[in-house]
Amino acid sequence: MRRLALFLFSLCLALPALAADATRPERKEVFGDVAVHYSAFTSSMLQPDIAAATGLTRSKNQGVLNIAVIKAGKPSTAVVSGTVKDLTGRSSPLSFKQITDRGAVYYIAQFKIEQAETLTFDLNVEAGGISHPLSFNQEVFPGE
Repeated sequence: MRRLALFLFSLCLALPALAADATRPERKEVFGDVAVHYSAFTSSMLQPDIAAATGLTRSKNQGVLNIAVIKAGKPSTAVVSGTVKDLTGRSSPLSFKQITDRGAVYYIAQFKIEQAETLTFDLNVEAGGISHPLSFNQEVFPGE
């Protein structure tokens, strides 16, 4: 599981596997002492054992949204919800699951990637009883 935590953390902080939102190159939003790190990528990038351990489906047409919440410099639990919307306005709910490993906490959800397009992610991250809205766009591409 340590390998899983390291992999997910690396993706969340350092790997904009798909084109990033140019207005937020760090893939992070800060709300006072709460920092929300986010990353979206094609699930085919996951190693089979990592996908199995997290219950994710590996597919060139499935994306993964990874959220990590840091409060006062430490990993924090949160309630994460949201939707993903395509350019036609078609919206789909995101179903997040919490993954905890050796003190690290991640929230992951899968979404469909039907074609190369720009998706809008509208999220709500509730940490410490306070809701933090977060919205970003990301261009996605079906994997290989």
